[in-house]
Amino acid sequence: MHKFLTLLLSLVALCWSPAALADVTVSFHSFNGSMFFGRYPHTFVVFEGKLDDGTVVNQNFGFTAKTAGPAVLTGPVRHEIVIEKQKQIKKTNRHFSVKISDAKYRAMVAEMRRWRDAPGKYYSLDKRNCIHFVGKMGQMAGLKVEYPKKMLRKPKKWLNYISELNPKLGAKRIK
Repeated sequence: MHKFLTLLLSLVALCWSPAALADVTVSFHSFNGSMFFGRYPHTFVVFEGKLDDGTVVNQNFGFTAKTAGPAVLTGPVRHEIVIEKQKQIKKTNRHFSVKISDAKYRAMVAEMRRWRDAPGKYYSLDKRNCIHFVGKMGQMAGLKVEYPKKMLRKPKKWLNYISELNPKLGAKRIK
C-alpha cells in the first residue's frame, strides 16, 4: 500500500504544472470597422480570469496609430496601446481563446509594455500594426503565426487564417 501511495503522489507531482493551474484566458478579437463611423478594422487581445494569488484579470490591449491621417500611409507614426470599453468588446468578433499560465500572462503584459513604451514612431501600417502586435501575443501563447502580405490590413481575415494554422483551437471561421 505504501508503494502504491508513493507512486500515486509521484504521478500527481509529475502531472502538476503551472499551465495546469492556469485560470487566465487570452482571447483574440477583431473589429470590422467602418470608414464612415471613424474606426478602422482592428484586432486586439482580451485577458480574463484569476491569477494563482487571487488577482482578478480583466484587461484588453490593442496596438494602433496615435492619430489616423495620411501620414499612416507613408511610414512609421506615433503609436499607442488602446483599451476597449466592455460595451465595445461585446460588438467584436471573438475568434478563439487560449488558456495561459500566470508566468505567460505576465510575460505577455511585459511585451505589451515594450510596444507601448517604445520611443518615437513605432506604428507602421504594413510592418508593425495591430496584426503584428496580436501575432506576437499569439506566438507567446504558443500559436503558429504568419503574416501574409495580402492580410496585413484585414484583421478578421487574418485571425481566420491563424485559426486555420492552429486547428487544435477548434475555432470556427467568422464571416
